[in-house]
Amino acid sequence: MIISISSKDNEKVKLTKSLLKSKNRIKESKFLIEGFRIVTQAIDCNADLQYVFINENFEIKEEHKKFLEVLKSRNIKIYKTTNKIFNDFIDTENTQGIVGVVGTKERKIEEILSEDCRFVLILDRIQDPGNMGTIIRTADAAGVDAIINLKGCVDIYNSKVIRSTMGSIFDMKIINMTQHDAVKELKNRNFEIVSSYLDTDNFYDGVEYNYKTALVIGNEANGVNDELIKESNTLVKIPIYGKAESLNAAISSAILMYEIKKYMV
Repeated sequence: MIISISSKDNEKVKLTKSLLKSKNRIKESKFLIEGFRIVTQAIDCNADLQYVFINENFEIKEEHKKFLEVLKSRNIKIYKTTNKIFNDFIDTENTQGIVGVVGTKERKIEEILSEDCRFVLILDRIQDPGNMGTIIRTADAAGVDAIINLKGCVDIYNSKVIRSTMGSIFDMKIINMTQHDAVKELKNRNFEIVSSYLDTDNFYDGVEYNYKTALVIGNEANGVNDELIKESNTLVKIPIYGKAESLNAAISSAILMYEIKKYMV
């Protein structure tokens, strides 16, 4: 059954629109996903898809009609609204006419750092949504077991982050932690902490990595913070052969993740 809603004052409409703001996503433990592909991925990954909104044009395509039948078979509520109201849910110009509301997962440290967890990514104040999303997507591709976000990182449920993850937001184990707690938990579990750092003689491909490694990627402008550098077992850098001062954080993380992964396969 598809429920039609035509009032902007409807409670479901107001709740959905409110999720564009981070404070409301935290309060409601929900986030928005936009687009046919990512809503499909949410279903495939058994994400907690709670309901969807479609606009007036969504049912034009036969593929979309079939997908709505899948949603119905899973008892996922479908709301149809006007194009004008629907556009209040999105921040893109070319919409595919569907948004979903997904419940966030509360992760415990025991789940994140389980016994078979060997490769962790620590993100220190990554602030650009595109970088964050690309890093999450790359971590998924490179076989990283878990991601720890430290204070100061952009909200991973920001719409730009989610689009950049290309669905990996549903696959990766991600947790927010304080730096103190993260370092303590990792060292108690025999992880070696490796930080990307320009002021070192160690090139990333000239060191051997531990069988349990936590890689730290720092802030786009300032790198890894000084306290975390002091807690690190190893500091590595990527050589710069041209005139650029440094590499983009997402690119650096990709190079380092794939190098470290060599020691884990």
